[in-house]
Amino acid sequence: MDLDSDHVATAPGQLVGLEVDLEHATITVRDVGDVWATERTFDFDDPRAFAAISEAWLRVAWDVKHQWSYSWLGRPVIQLPEDLVRLQEVIWRLRPDVIVETGVAHGGTLVFCATLCKAIGHGRVVGVELPRSPELDHREAIMAHPLADYITLIHGDSVDPLVVDRVHDDVGEASALLLLDSCHERRHVFAELEAYGDLVPPGSYAIAQDGAAMQLVARTHGPRAGIDWLTNNPLAAVRDFAATHPGWLVDEPDPPFDEGAAPHSVTHWTGGWLRRLD
Repeated sequence: MDLDSDHVATAPGQLVGLEVDLEHATITVRDVGDVWATERTFDFDDPRAFAAISEAWLRVAWDVKHQWSYSWLGRPVIQLPEDLVRLQEVIWRLRPDVIVETGVAHGGTLVFCATLCKAIGHGRVVGVELPRSPELDHREAIMAHPLADYITLIHGDSVDPLVVDRVHDDVGEASALLLLDSCHERRHVFAELEAYGDLVPPGSYAIAQDGAAMQLVARTHGPRAGIDWLTNNPLAAVRDFAATHPGWLVDEPDPPFDEGAAPHSVTHWTGGWLRRLD
């Protein structure tokens, strides 16, 4: 597998503009391809209208740092609420023994997962985070949280062999769910999947976060986008891993309850769900 390849599968067309007509309840969408362009108008109740407005919303939300505006039980959690709601559905269904998160930041996702473990009556959380400067080191605040008994923090690079061994020693024979949210470079995420994939039992998931958001922002020249984000992102790593590991499938779980007509979630994690096959 060539991890430096610039090839990443994309949709046949790319949204470049839309016009919302509230009076007539329609959305006009402009798409472009390599040698073509189209303009189509959809009614509000058409799932394609929702898909287009969702993509535009995700880009605007990125620009205004919307995901930086939430907290969970006192700890900042830099996630979209819909991603957290979808995650809790999976944790409730699978009841993993251990939830391993790489990339802890403020600890909000750790505390979120610890809350679920306490509510379910099963499981605990292991977080892996690089050592930080004093102003960015949130260990003390995380371990002072009322749910700290459910949390173990391991400091170091998530793909350092010593750190990998420590995580494996901590998890042991328990079943794990992986949340990968540290360095988002393609090679790093691929290395994390190879390092920790054996902790995931059949039917459970490794979730590489934010790749779809990075691709969207790079494709539309958004702020804070790396010059190589279109191909150097977790989504590319997930595809690389699935292509070279037959026991894994890119497979976003279906919601247990869905009476709506929306075609997909409004999420940063699209395409990042890897399920280990039975």
